[in-house]
Amino acid sequence: MVFSSLTFLCIFLPAVLILDRIFKNIHIKNAMLLAASLLFYAYGEPVYVFLMAASALLNFVSALLIDRFKGTGLKKVFLAAGVAVNLGVLVFFKYSVFLTTFFNGTFGLAIPVPDVTLPLGISFFTFQAMSYVIDVYREDCGVQKNFGRLLLYISFFPQFIAGPIVKYRDIEEQILSRSVTSDKTALGIRRFVQGLAKKVFIANNVAVIADYIFDNAGTEIDIFMAWLGAVTYMIQIYFDFSGYSDMAIGLGKMFGFEFKENFDHPYIAGSVKDFWRRWHISLSTWFKEYLYIPLGGNRKGKIRTVINKFIVFACTGIWHGANWTFLFWGLYHGCFLMIEEFLPKKEKKGALLKILSHVYLIFVVMIGFVMFRCESLAQFGFMMKKMFSDLTVYPEIQVQALQLLTSVNITAIIAGIVFSMPIGNLVKQKIRIPVWISDLSVIVTVVLVFMCLASGSYNPFIYFRF
Repeated sequence: MVFSSLTFLCIFLPAVLILDRIFKNIHIKNAMLLAASLLFYAYGEPVYVFLMAASALLNFVSALLIDRFKGTGLKKVFLAAGVAVNLGVLVFFKYSVFLTTFFNGTFGLAIPVPDVTLPLGISFFTFQAMSYVIDVYREDCGVQKNFGRLLLYISFFPQFIAGPIVKYRDIEEQILSRSVTSDKTALGIRRFVQGLAKKVFIANNVAVIADYIFDNAGTEIDIFMAWLGAVTYMIQIYFDFSGYSDMAIGLGKMFGFEFKENFDHPYIAGSVKDFWRRWHISLSTWFKEYLYIPLGGNRKGKIRTVINKFIVFACTGIWHGANWTFLFWGLYHGCFLMIEEFLPKKEKKGALLKILSHVYLIFVVMIGFVMFRCESLAQFGFMMKKMFSDLTVYPEIQVQALQLLTSVNITAIIAGIVFSMPIGNLVKQKIRIPVWISDLSVIVTVVLVFMCLASGSYNPFIYFRF
């Protein structure tokens, strides 16, 4: 079940919201939200809901043992065991097929390839669970002695499958004490509809172009199509993922929870370092807090800092999936961060330098996302050849391109470029919009969304496969 499905919008969400308002006792509310979250996950993964619950139980017990033996050497043993099992489960379900195939092909082995499918959201809920155990070890949060509450934290449906990654300490108090007001609910609905519009009106429409081009990359594209695919995928992945995050944050508000922001207009950045302060903030801060800083961060000299960043971005790439393209995408960003580390820093940039820095960032990120989207390094090589060296234009391919560039899709591309900038923030600063206009725009947007969804157009979320 996805947030932009009619099942979720017309049945699941209204039912859960009504029940949440009916129940006044916080413990009953939590029990209802837990049941709803398990149902939400079981709707798409009826078997793996038990895996998720088992993962939560493992981390629940690990944290209890860490708390029980704090001040002793066993505390570190239980932390290591908990983290190792979490990573072991993640490696088995996410990377075992890839690793087995790699070793069989490289060393001529005949290890049976495991017949496993990737559970939805395993990377997200595993990282959330690990952050809880590590925070209990560091005494950054209290140990939760009620399994149901911890399971609610890990499985809460708004952010369970595709983030943002929420740290337990950030919502520890909210689980037992949160307010649900009409103002907060209204803000949550507006934020949810904003994300829904990003997904349905922009991401879904540019995806038609991007998917067609990348699905045919290797045979039937030319330079124009290659660049069109790069641009549209860059728009698609941002509006798809940031749209989901907006919906998750909005849903959280509707139920009284406050989640931290996950995106901050990353395409206005002027460096790769700045980009990662703005893109998938919950993941980058997770790696910073639980990997980069424990490795030494920037406290042990510039060379060690570069090595640490390289390790972090290799892990960032691997986290996204079992494919060489993800690993090299992470290393690719690590290389540019390494280069930026050695460049001279300027306190103030002139207008020309700001423009050049922004162009550099867009170019680097676009090429990186081409690699990210390609199914193999060979396909990425083909795309690079078409984009930079093969200038041949094929008339029959241009006809196909023109068929993809419908008025709706062109409008989505333009909207994607415009709204990747902080237009909304500027409007709020300059113009005071009456509440009734804001409410009317929400209603109109919802009506248009339902019309689009009723047509049965493209709808899955990119980050569900991670």
